[in-house]
Amino acid sequence: MSRYLMIDFGSTFTKLTAVDTETEDIIGTANSFTTVATDINIGYGNALRELYNKIGEVKFDKIIGCSSAAGGLKMAAIGLVEELTLEAAKRVCLGAGAKVEFAFSHHLTSADVKKIVDNNIDIILLAGGTDGGNSECVLYNQRILAEHGIKIPIIYAGNKNCQDEILSIAKEYGMNEYVCGNVMPKLNELRVDEARDKIREIFLKNIIEAKGIKKIESQIDKLILPTPEAVLRAAELLSKGYMHERGLGEIVLVDIGGATTDFYSMCSASAKRSDVVLKGLEEPYAKRTVEGDLGMRYSALGVLSSLSAEEIRMYDEEEGVDLNKELLFRHEHVDNVPSDEHEAKIDRIMGQICVDKSIERHVGKMEEMYTPMGLLYYQFGKDLTRIRYVIGTGGVLVRSENPYEILKKVEYNLSKPLELRPQHPQYMLDKDYILAAMGLLSEIDPLLAIKIMKKHIVSIKPVQ
Repeated sequence: MSRYLMIDFGSTFTKLTAVDTETEDIIGTANSFTTVATDINIGYGNALRELYNKIGEVKFDKIIGCSSAAGGLKMAAIGLVEELTLEAAKRVCLGAGAKVEFAFSHHLTSADVKKIVDNNIDIILLAGGTDGGNSECVLYNQRILAEHGIKIPIIYAGNKNCQDEILSIAKEYGMNEYVCGNVMPKLNELRVDEARDKIREIFLKNIIEAKGIKKIESQIDKLILPTPEAVLRAAELLSKGYMHERGLGEIVLVDIGGATTDFYSMCSASAKRSDVVLKGLEEPYAKRTVEGDLGMRYSALGVLSSLSAEEIRMYDEEEGVDLNKELLFRHEHVDNVPSDEHEAKIDRIMGQICVDKSIERHVGKMEEMYTPMGLLYYQFGKDLTRIRYVIGTGGVLVRSENPYEILKKVEYNLSKPLELRPQHPQYMLDKDYILAAMGLLSEIDPLLAIKIMKKHIVSIKPVQ
């Protein structure tokens, strides 16, 4: 028998999940406010005491963690063509659990570099050119970063024929440079694994210490993943299954947090109709997008900014609220937890907006094209119309008395007919807030992780 403790150091809460391998189940969960700004051990200690109050003091065979505290992993992606190498670079960052703060195409300017410096970017991913293709742009961008004294880690994942020159510039200016395989060695061919692994390596070696998270190192065995990557791994495991334990098949997952809303889709990217032609970069089976302006507390003003004046007026009139006032309050009071029906209603409205806007940005879209053969459709991105399960996680959903009302905003919308949203999904809830923990557990025991997820992720229906 073994007992494992998984820790998610989130931007708002530090969440603990304890697992027993003999019972093949969770034996306890607990959470407390994250205290990375002072000493991350304080919030962890508070959560641990709460856990021990529930299950008694137990010895854990392994303690592992993931983190999105202190803003998570912030990256800048630089590419050549916006629709190709830049898009490839962004996907690498997102798949590694990062938040892409800036995405630059073509030649960098001094103003671009200033944004990177002023916003305390953690890692730069520099891409551009297929192997043997364009080299001028990536060399220009490397040199302008060098001349501005950039010392944060830079991962070069562009045209391999430029690697020697890239390293020469890095050595000349004393840059913190890493080189890996091209994320797009051939046109429309993606190879993301090497760059993604390098991001994780730098996260573990450099970023944890810079964010003050290293203070917790003596208390746990290791911190192994950014939280969003842990959730991505859990979602992919739940979708595909493991050994004899069947998965759920194609799923969509939305994670509404205090600072971001992360959207995940686990499904084939192939066209579902014969009159549709796929365009753009090949989509991965496991895809994540993150909306850094959509969150329940830190990004409450971003939720407001995502709405038009007409939409704000509609919410104010139909719900009898003052959205400007309410969302400003939550931005200024990030530790606010709903204490009455009115506050719960505001959180429900915010959650619905986060779901609606995040899927709008994630989902594939159709474009109509008239040809001599008649009307054809071009599909850009993923078709989610036949997704069977939509799973929700995050505090606003777990605490809600009617999470279905929030999640159903993913559905097909007649006012946006060319968005390929789910049409008739079933809804499920990560009721114990364990997906990040199960992503961590999958690193040790994937079979146990999927068994626990299938027990604790439950179907939900509208409240009558």
